[in-house]
Amino acid sequence: MNAWSSFARPALLLALLAAGGLTGCHPRADASRPVAQAEAPATHHLLTGRVVSVLKERSSLLVDHDEIPGYMPRMTMEFLLGPGDLALASEGAALRATLVEEAAGRFRLEGVWWVDAVKDSAVSQASAKLREDTNIRGRSAYREVGENLPHFALYDQRGEVVDAGRWRGKQILLNFIFTRCPVATMCPASTARMMETQAKAKAAGVADLELISITLDPEYDTPGVLRDYAEARGIDTANFSFLTGPEGAIKDLFKQFGILTEMKGGVLSHTLATLLINEKGRIVWRADGSGWTADEFVERMKR
Repeated sequence: MNAWSSFARPALLLALLAAGGLTGCHPRADASRPVAQAEAPATHHLLTGRVVSVLKERSSLLVDHDEIPGYMPRMTMEFLLGPGDLALASEGAALRATLVEEAAGRFRLEGVWWVDAVKDSAVSQASAKLREDTNIRGRSAYREVGENLPHFALYDQRGEVVDAGRWRGKQILLNFIFTRCPVATMCPASTARMMETQAKAKAAGVADLELISITLDPEYDTPGVLRDYAEARGIDTANFSFLTGPEGAIKDLFKQFGILTEMKGGVLSHTLATLLINEKGRIVWRADGSGWTADEFVERMKR
């Protein structure tokens, strides 16, 4: 399966989607959680609650959680969770997550979202305005080279709200990936090229550059998951943000940036695009697929 290597108009994108021309990525299982063949399937339940204590030495949280109807009364329990989520946890923080009951009485949390009324309101308001903008643009929602970056606000790998306006005065290199993509020529290749571009731009003296990767899979790619993804690859996040947020806002960005996705039988098929936005917020270059080179983008940044 080949990723796209040339600019494609929305009509062509739609034609390829209809013809099955998008590259498929199977979300792979978490290799860090081997399950023995004899184990019973894990059960999953939605959980809400508040952190009583962060037990870093045990890689766990003590959580006062609400009743889970038909499964568990309100109580305070200890739950295992991943390093990214653990790094973002704090005593007293509210959360919603998926409780996973594994064999031998093991309980862990995944899909952790930290609930903060102020942050969530900011993202919600920006998402509503983005939806309005997408609807107003209608069939012209797709933004051509020469048009401005749409306004949006999402959460980064630190769990902080990132407003697109904060990058005014900086050049932006932006793409879309998802952390579970196993196809070497797709998201992994795109991330590797973003890292290469970051290094070459720094060596070339390109100042005020921000790199942004927006998830294609916001349901799974929580801030903690994105943090794990960046740290596992040794990515310098001083000027490289991984963003996630409400599915509606992500889908509006797909429309405005000409990204197509389709889920069939557990396979996420999608297109790729990498965009360069100048200091004034204008899209100045676009490369579809993952066949672009760091040098071509760095040369354009230097102009």
